[in-house]
Amino acid sequence: MQNIAILGATGSIGASTLDVIARHPSRFRVTALTANRQVDELAELCRRHRPDYVCVADASQGPRLRERLAGAGVSCKVLAGEEGLVEIASLRDVDCVMAAIVGAAGLRATLAAAKAGKKLLLANKEALVVAGPVFMETVRASGATLLPIDSEHNAIFQCLPAFAAGELAAKGIRRILLTGSGGPFRARARKELHRVTPEEACAHPNWVMGRKISVDSATMMNKGLEVIEAHWLFGAKPEQIQVVVHPQSVVHSMVEYADGSVIAQLGHPDMRTPIAQALAYPERIDAGVPSLDLFRIGSLDFERPDFERFPALGLAYSALTSGGAAPATLNAANEVAVAAFLEGRLPFLQITAVIEETLNVLGAGPARTLEEVLAADAAGRMRARQLVARFDSNAA
Repeated sequence: MQNIAILGATGSIGASTLDVIARHPSRFRVTALTANRQVDELAELCRRHRPDYVCVADASQGPRLRERLAGAGVSCKVLAGEEGLVEIASLRDVDCVMAAIVGAAGLRATLAAAKAGKKLLLANKEALVVAGPVFMETVRASGATLLPIDSEHNAIFQCLPAFAAGELAAKGIRRILLTGSGGPFRARARKELHRVTPEEACAHPNWVMGRKISVDSATMMNKGLEVIEAHWLFGAKPEQIQVVVHPQSVVHSMVEYADGSVIAQLGHPDMRTPIAQALAYPERIDAGVPSLDLFRIGSLDFERPDFERFPALGLAYSALTSGGAAPATLNAANEVAVAAFLEGRLPFLQITAVIEETLNVLGAGPARTLEEVLAADAAGRMRARQLVARFDSNAA
């Protein structure tokens, strides 16, 4: 029996994780749940799953959560704020932590789980993008078990040999082929993207995701962040990571070996597959996902990414190559710009413009410690907000 804590239980990853857990009550138990400020949804999850601990990241919502739980007859320890998230991630009662908080907001709690030596299911790619060196050193020092949940990185993990840690070339691996659907605007000319609405950007053709990650997919920044994540997870150099546009989202990623072999992982675009793989690792369990019907699919298509139409991808590669705090700055500016777009304060094409100018101004400062990482994140957000405000004033 594994005791599971889910950081970000009310999001799409949290819902999929709870679905898989519910299918295997003899193997997994929900010990702790967290959410940002979705009190009603969190209280309902507590009523259904009866965790021992619950936390709302927005500390101001703590009293309301206690009231809702009391009204539902649920008895559990209620925590609030970022310190509450850190406490839950570090609980001795917890064996496995699903880190599914979107964005840099999940960094401290995810690091706390790593420091506590947990089995850590990483769905929060920003933890590695923002603080790759710090995060991986924490995992190594604590002996934590790190398992990727992003469908692409989970696929790569499945395609790699167990001994693949370290230099890929020394292990007979030539490169990683990181697939992506291309998002909702894969076939749309860049000149047609000026008037894109948030609703259009969030309408992903294959995956059901949150609004922020859906916009990242539309700009292909999500794939850029995944390139950086793959670098830290698998020790791959930038030139060893090839992005491949694959509209069907059936091949989730591939690994090419020195002998010319290419091993791929295929499956339905359903996050329950990588979640189940990681929860049960090294065993396999039912995820509730149907068998893949290759006869119905018929054919699979692959394309080169268009760096001119989607400059975010090139910005991510450049940030990874620059190193230091550049990836943290990239992520901070992207989070600010995407939020402004979703609020109707920034046009779609200006998202990457804000990111690029922020990177040009701030450069690649040091990122050797958590304090330096957080300082770079704060500086990136401040500069990006200034650029968004400038656009607002010009538009007015």
